[in-house]
Amino acid sequence: MKIAIMALLFTKRNMYINTRHSTKIVKNLTYSACKLFYFMLYFCIVSPLLISCQTKTTPTPMNHNYFENLSPEEKRVIVDKGTEAPFTGEYDNFYEAGIFVCRACGSHLYDSSDKFDAGCGWPAFDTVKDGAIKKTSDFDLGYERTEITCAKCDGHLGHVFVGENLTPENTRHCVNSISVRFIADEKLKKATFAAGCFWGVEELFRTLKGVYSTDVGYIGGHTKNPTYKEVCYENTMHAEAVEVVYDPTQISFDELIQLFWENHNPTTLNRQGPDVGTQYRSAVFFHDSEQEDIAKRTKDELDKSDKFSQSIVTEIVPAQTFYRAEEYHQEYLFKRGKGSCGI
Repeated sequence: MKIAIMALLFTKRNMYINTRHSTKIVKNLTYSACKLFYFMLYFCIVSPLLISCQTKTTPTPMNHNYFENLSPEEKRVIVDKGTEAPFTGEYDNFYEAGIFVCRACGSHLYDSSDKFDAGCGWPAFDTVKDGAIKKTSDFDLGYERTEITCAKCDGHLGHVFVGENLTPENTRHCVNSISVRFIADEKLKKATFAAGCFWGVEELFRTLKGVYSTDVGYIGGHTKNPTYKEVCYENTMHAEAVEVVYDPTQISFDELIQLFWENHNPTTLNRQGPDVGTQYRSAVFFHDSEQEDIAKRTKDELDKSDKFSQSIVTEIVPAQTFYRAEEYHQEYLFKRGKGSCGI
């Protein structure tokens, strides 16, 4: 419609017809028709081509085939920005060592060492890989929240919240389990030590070069999913322990266990300083035969030395199920600016 109007105006303005001279009529009509043709050619074909050449267009990420192989439920969350039900995702209560990548495009988003239990029912992270996400204001619930999406494919991840004081970083990335995928780090190994109150033991190992992550928890007993109160006041037989995830190419089990021996009294049965009870016993929970051999060898060497007047009573037993303690206990001293609690 716009083109027709412009053509009419152009013709009316530029076409002059002298009815007294037939020859001039023909010439004027021919001239005006040519001008009209060239105008239409430029307006409809040449101009759009010039504009398209000068404008760089970037395809919308959500149109990429990253999403073609997603299941209907995955698309509901990742593409349509839905939310999975709380406490139902496979990574809510999951603390294996490795990385979390975008389920759609595989981009590295989070490290497992940055995951914590926020008690909200969805995986929570307090740190994200640089440049891995985008933030957008979201008013879907009638108030402003900050949506987080994968920076590579724009797939929906969840929302980010600040100011809750749940971790020293004061940030919570609340992520749908279905939006991410876990990849285990095969080069990492675990070591589990019990040496009294787990607050101080964790701080010994937490910042060592080669230590990927630490978690405090309960191990060696018979009660499933014990609470701190049950471990302290009921006969669960669990020990307060620290699970250390480390890179053996940077730090050896030999080095870790030496630190263990040097920082507690392995000769006191079910006791460390003023803390008394089976939960405070000294123990090494080995994860393979190599760790077992090293633990027994170093124990014998220490027993034969003159360091202790009494025999070492440290248990050296296979690792059982490790139950991660409540988030309140994780990095307890670090969160409070303390270096030790005098184990």
